[in-house]
Amino acid sequence: MPAARLERIARYPVKSIGGQTLDRVTLTAGQALPGDRRFGVLHADAANHLDGEVLTKWLPKSAFLRGAASPELQAIRGGWGPDGRLHLTHPDLPPLVFDPDGDEAPLLAWVAPLWASTGKAPPVRLVSGPLPLTDTKKPWLSLLSLDSLDDLEAGLGRPLGVDRWRANLWVRGWPAQAERDLRLHQIQIGPVRLKVVERIGRCPATSADTTTGRLDGDMPAALEAEFGHQDFGIYLEVQAGGEIALGDSVVVL
Repeated sequence: MPAARLERIARYPVKSIGGQTLDRVTLTAGQALPGDRRFGVLHADAANHLDGEVLTKWLPKSAFLRGAASPELQAIRGGWGPDGRLHLTHPDLPPLVFDPDGDEAPLLAWVAPLWASTGKAPPVRLVSGPLPLTDTKKPWLSLLSLDSLDDLEAGLGRPLGVDRWRANLWVRGWPAQAERDLRLHQIQIGPVRLKVVERIGRCPATSADTTTGRLDGDMPAALEAEFGHQDFGIYLEVQAGGEIALGDSVVVL
């Protein structure tokens, strides 16, 4: 595998709700990307998992508001502002600025109309837990290839963009789709060493146009038709920590 280059770093402070890019980040062995999926919006049917008002365990994505059920959520943008609050936007809503550690009510009211069309239980609580509220219980990062995205866009004949995939890291410089065969290999990004642990199977959330929050196809079915599987991207586990930054070399060891 040729050396690739780290082109994008992103975290998603609230599960399925917004996201922001970073120039650099410090990773720690055995931990997820700092601040990624720190919060999630629990719906009423999952409120029984709370210990009083506190979430003391990791829960699967079905317990939260999520893009697979409401494509409108996929159009939310934003993250932490310099004032220490979350700044969010959506094409169909006024901008929202709120403190997730102080008052959850503004967010719950703001996302309610985006979730209402699902017919599912309403948003009831903004929670954080002892583990990041990612789709997997393991403290992993996700890595995707811009070369593979170019290949997929060419095959489908339309642009898809990076946002619908909600990845932590994007690289450029590998042969298209080559990352799918890297399971159990190790990768070096700057001083950080990571182990490839699993392929990422894709859910219907990736079927939404993140500009509009409207469905623009069936992405899992498109992946199956194009490649014979529904994988796109890989999960990584940090083995040795350190700071990574945009432009760092990405080397398969």
